[in-house]
Amino acid sequence: MNEVSPPNTALAKLKWHHGAQNCEASQATAHDIYHHDASTYIIRQSKCLTYEAPFIYVLVGQQAILILDMGALGERTSYNLYQTLEKLLGKKQLSKKELLIIHSHGHSDHYQGDWAFDSQPNTTLIRPSKAALQAYFKFKRWPDEQALIDLGGRTLTILPTPGHQEESLSIYDPQNKWLLTGDTLYPGYIYVKDWNAYKYSINKLSQFAKDNAVSAILGAHIEMKNVPKQYYPIGSTYQPNEASLDLSVEKLHALNSVLKANESPTELIFDSFIIKPMNFFQRTLNNIVRWFQAK
Repeated sequence: MNEVSPPNTALAKLKWHHGAQNCEASQATAHDIYHHDASTYIIRQSKCLTYEAPFIYVLVGQQAILILDMGALGERTSYNLYQTLEKLLGKKQLSKKELLIIHSHGHSDHYQGDWAFDSQPNTTLIRPSKAALQAYFKFKRWPDEQALIDLGGRTLTILPTPGHQEESLSIYDPQNKWLLTGDTLYPGYIYVKDWNAYKYSINKLSQFAKDNAVSAILGAHIEMKNVPKQYYPIGSTYQPNEASLDLSVEKLHALNSVLKANESPTELIFDSFIIKPMNFFQRTLNNIVRWFQAK
C-alpha cells in the first residue's frame, strides 16, 4: 500500500477554495466553479459554509443536463444552486433542456440543495433512495445491472455501487473518460457500511475501468492532505494543503487487489485515501437516521 501519487492531474484547476482560518472574515463565494470544457462543470461548496465542502458535477448534453448531487446548503442557508446554474449556463439553456438530478447516495450533504429544484420546469429529481433508483432506471437485479442515460450526443453509464451506503452509485462520462464515484472512492476517510457490498462494488468499478478508458476518478470530497496517508479531521474548515481531487485508475485497481485479500472488514490505509469499516454502533446509528429521513 506504499503507492506513489503521480504528479499529473486530469483537471486544469489545481487548487480549490479550501476554507479559511477566519471564516467570518472570508470573502470566498458559496460556490467555487471549474469550467472544464464547453459542456462540463464541477462545483465545490465553500468549506466556510459547510465543512463537508461537497463537489457537484454538471454534465450538459444537446437535449438534457445531468446534475450529480445537490450539495449541503439547505433552504435555511438561502444559497440557491438553481440560481447559480442560471448564471453559469444561462436561463435560456435551462428553460429549453431537461434537467435530470441524481444523487451519488443518500447522505444529507448530497441532497440538501434539492429544495431549489423542486418547483422548476423540465426537471426530474430522483430522490436518493435505492427504491427510487430502481423505479426510474427499471433495475430488477440491483446492483448487478447498469443503465444508460442519453443527454443528446452524450451517453452516460449509471453503475450501482453500494457499500458506503445502500443506494450508492457511480457514473461514467465517456466524453471526458471520467468515473464519478461520489463517496465510494475519493481522496479522504471513507466509511464503509457494508464490507462485502463495498468489495463487490470496487471490483465492479475496477473491471469496468479495464473495459473502458478512464482518465480520472472523481469523488465528492477532498479530505486528504498532499502528504501521503495524512488527512484533515472531520469538521475542518481550513485545508490549505489539500490533495488533488482526482485519483488515477491505478489506485482503484490497487484498492481492489487489497480488498480481495481481506475477507474481514479492516482499516486500509493508502497514500491517497483511507478505507474504514463502520462498527456496529455506527451502522445502527446510520440506520436510525435513515429511518427518520424516510418518514
